[in-house]
Amino acid sequence: MQTKQLVVIGASAGGIETLRELVKLLPADFPTAIAVVLHTSPQSPGVLAEILERSGSLPVETARDMQRLQPGTIYVAPPDFHLLVEPGRLRLTKGPRENRFRPAIDPLFRSAAQVFGPAVIGVILTGNLDDGTAGLSTVKQLGGTAIVQDPQDAMFPSMPLSATRHVQVDHVVPLADIAPLLMRLTSAQPVATPAHQIPDMVDIEVKIAKEEDPVKAGVFRLGPPSPLACPECHGVLRELKEGLTVRFRCHTGHAYSAESLLAEINESVETSLWNTIRAMQEGTLLMQRIAEHADQVHPATDNSKLAERAAELDRQSDVLRSMIGDATAIAHNES
Repeated sequence: MQTKQLVVIGASAGGIETLRELVKLLPADFPTAIAVVLHTSPQSPGVLAEILERSGSLPVETARDMQRLQPGTIYVAPPDFHLLVEPGRLRLTKGPRENRFRPAIDPLFRSAAQVFGPAVIGVILTGNLDDGTAGLSTVKQLGGTAIVQDPQDAMFPSMPLSATRHVQVDHVVPLADIAPLLMRLTSAQPVATPAHQIPDMVDIEVKIAKEEDPVKAGVFRLGPPSPLACPECHGVLRELKEGLTVRFRCHTGHAYSAESLLAEINESVETSLWNTIRAMQEGTLLMQRIAEHADQVHPATDNSKLAERAAELDRQSDVLRSMIGDATAIAHNES
């Protein structure tokens, strides 16, 4: 039996504990399939399915490529693969990272909305930054239902806050109320809705996530070129405007929200600053060693200039260190 509805869930920071609590509250007779993306590193051991299966009564599997969707089963994205939806089945791809992650939430939500339309329910849980906002917007655009964990109830409120600010969300509820809400929504008799025209932008972005050549898929139709370069491949980023929000995607396929792009740029700047500090420290140490050696070989020679240059370089590296500390504090406050 194939699932006629689909629940898609996205989580990031704090997501393991939050997903455990949600799965624990879902009954064994939950009637539809659930697909889950949790932000993980490529080196993650991929044990989320085991953790969640021990937490509740529903079967939980790490998704496999071309796997058939079955009602009452939870499928979780494996590390370093996007989890996508096709008619009746799942796809795993190595498509370009989106919002700095693979798996990312937006590709799952976007592909689920493309296939299931009004029969998809999107859920955004705890997490930093804003992955999932664009995908949840697509869910709503194609007639689906949008649920967001109450930001005041989330361990990390940034993702839920972003979703509530930029999407006409249907339900904003505490974690404890999400499982009963999902039961009501999936148990209700489906209401006949007119077929939705799939926007060109959605088709293009799903094709890119499925590893199609972005240029052939139509990436240049997504928006005009921006003055910004992709932090990952250094290609020109194109601006994708959706209402009041702006996203970015390069011709290689990497995609960024404004927040994730800023976070990536900040990390690149910090890395560059640390490399500069290292080089300055090496210069300081070298000048100090030269001055010491000169004092031993030519004790009558005035080497104060060398010592002064070393001291100035050391002072400048301290200034850079303080800049990194200030930038880190600002980033924590904004997130």
